[in-house]
Amino acid sequence: MSARRAVVTGIGVVSPGAGDTKAFWELLMAGRTATRTISTFDASPFRSRVAAECDFSPAKEGLTPQEIRRMDRAAQFAVVAARQAVADSGVEFDPPERAGVAIGSAVGCTIGLESEYVVVSDGGRDWVVDHRFGVPQLYDYLVPSTFAAEVAWDCGALGPAATISTGCTSGLDAIGHGAALVEEGSADVVVAGATDAPISPISVASFDAIKATSPNNDCPEHASRPFDLNRDGFVLGEGAAVLVLEEREHARRRGAHVYAEVVGFANRSNAFHMTGLKPDGREMAEAITRAMASARIGPQRISYVNAHGSGTRQNDRHETAAFKRSLGPRAYEVPVSSIKSMIGHSLGAIGALEIAACALALEHQAVPPTANLTTPDPECDLDYVPRTARDADLDVVLSVGSGFGGFQSAMLLARPGRVA
Repeated sequence: MSARRAVVTGIGVVSPGAGDTKAFWELLMAGRTATRTISTFDASPFRSRVAAECDFSPAKEGLTPQEIRRMDRAAQFAVVAARQAVADSGVEFDPPERAGVAIGSAVGCTIGLESEYVVVSDGGRDWVVDHRFGVPQLYDYLVPSTFAAEVAWDCGALGPAATISTGCTSGLDAIGHGAALVEEGSADVVVAGATDAPISPISVASFDAIKATSPNNDCPEHASRPFDLNRDGFVLGEGAAVLVLEEREHARRRGAHVYAEVVGFANRSNAFHMTGLKPDGREMAEAITRAMASARIGPQRISYVNAHGSGTRQNDRHETAAFKRSLGPRAYEVPVSSIKSMIGHSLGAIGALEIAACALALEHQAVPPTANLTTPDPECDLDYVPRTARDADLDVVLSVGSGFGGFQSAMLLARPGRVA
């Protein structure tokens, strides 16, 4: 009996600058940035006033007034992306007990929680808040498992369901968890991805405090500059991406279109610092090496690397070192790029958006660029695909993530049928 393998048969995306998967891919291929001055609240008191916002109308996306009232913005993103993914896949949950859900998020229902705190504390005046003024949905905002529950309810999935929260690797880890459910036989189909909507005063203030975000307020479309000598921090984003992961033979029997196969995944912790990274890249390199070992492939098979590429100096040099450490000489030959240069850093959601981009790169045999890379940092001396997309012969692609708390994750996707 052959081993069970997880393939991607559906993709759904809610992204800055793009409301669906087709528009998302077109934005990436054009190298177009979706970063702009924050419009959802008055950001004038803050050091960093730029973000990558989604132009999202829940009503136009088909959510009912009751759903809109009940769900935080991040939950709305997840449900809409999941609907897109399931429709794209054409899969039927038969039986529904064999369909699972894995949704990642770094910061949960940030907007709902913050807006309700303002109300129950009378604008922050009262230390002891008055719960009587909170909305009935406040408990749902507080509990991150809401995301998995909302998606499972909407899709009708009765199998295993979980919310994965591992900081900025949440999206990668949720898809890795979903693939593991398929491979171990716990489910035949898993709706997996991640969502976050962190563009709010509390998030902007928090990142301002540690000077992690870009203060390039005069030129927001060029504020996210991974691997560039003049980068000055990341740009906060929002959005969601959800994939349908399906057991390969299950997909084959129904004639499903397959974008990619999940062939390797690993995660590690650096046990070092909440926000700091060691410059040698050891922990990320270990995650990459273990992901390749689980896929039984070597560095020569890697044909594209989707970098974490946040646009901070410590991250860019950390993962540059990790690629050299894990891929050896191949690191100098393989194209590397960061889509955060175009859609910002949506915290837990970004890993899922990057995996969606990797699956589409395999589908279209093309590599998205790193926008705004005009002056390469000498410390970052790999091929970072500056500004312009490329056609490429892609076999296996690597996507990596790095998260506050020391989380390091790596995932490998392969062109369908390329890995025995």
